[in-house]
Amino acid sequence: MVNAWEGLIDRFLGTGAEFERKLRAVRSEQWSWPTPCTEWNVRQLVNHMTRGNLNYVGLLHGGGAADFLRLRDADALGTDPVGAYARSVRECAQAFGETGALQRILDYPLGPVTGRQALAVRITDSTVHTWDLARAVNVDDTLDESLVAWIDEHLEEIYAGLAESPTAVDTTHRFFAAPQGVLAHDTSAQTRLLHRMGRTP
Repeated sequence: MVNAWEGLIDRFLGTGAEFERKLRAVRSEQWSWPTPCTEWNVRQLVNHMTRGNLNYVGLLHGGGAADFLRLRDADALGTDPVGAYARSVRECAQAFGETGALQRILDYPLGPVTGRQALAVRITDSTVHTWDLARAVNVDDTLDESLVAWIDEHLEEIYAGLAESPTAVDTTHRFFAAPQGVLAHDTSAQTRLLHRMGRTP
């Protein structure tokens, strides 16, 4: 269990850098394009990612689930989406790196979690949304193999004890899209992860 949580901040910075690379490829006309997350266009997806990072900072600094959900869709991009996202990654990593942050119990919307588990969930969410952004703007959608392998291996631990998760049989799919269809036995780790997260590669 302990090994699963080693190097989390580096993993988070890695997935943040992957998303930023895709983000820098977005052309001006693509901000309104649809994404695999049917409720969001490209700008809304990027805002979800940016606002999400800031909301985790809020949790680490004493905020609660109600604030997290209330601010979920508030604009965090302004006139500089790329800069806003990059800053949110730095601020989030810095907050998780504060003394005691990974051991702190947070009032997370899906239930109380340690900072360590919250960051693992954030890494997973960021990785999957990187694929969403890539597909939306027609750039290479290959995800970082080491991140995919880590998530694939530890998915049960990452979402352990949460009221809603992509691994729970009785989840309502309020926060996680439902998988569609059946995968072939020899499917890649990336395709397997995306399928579990309700994506159709």
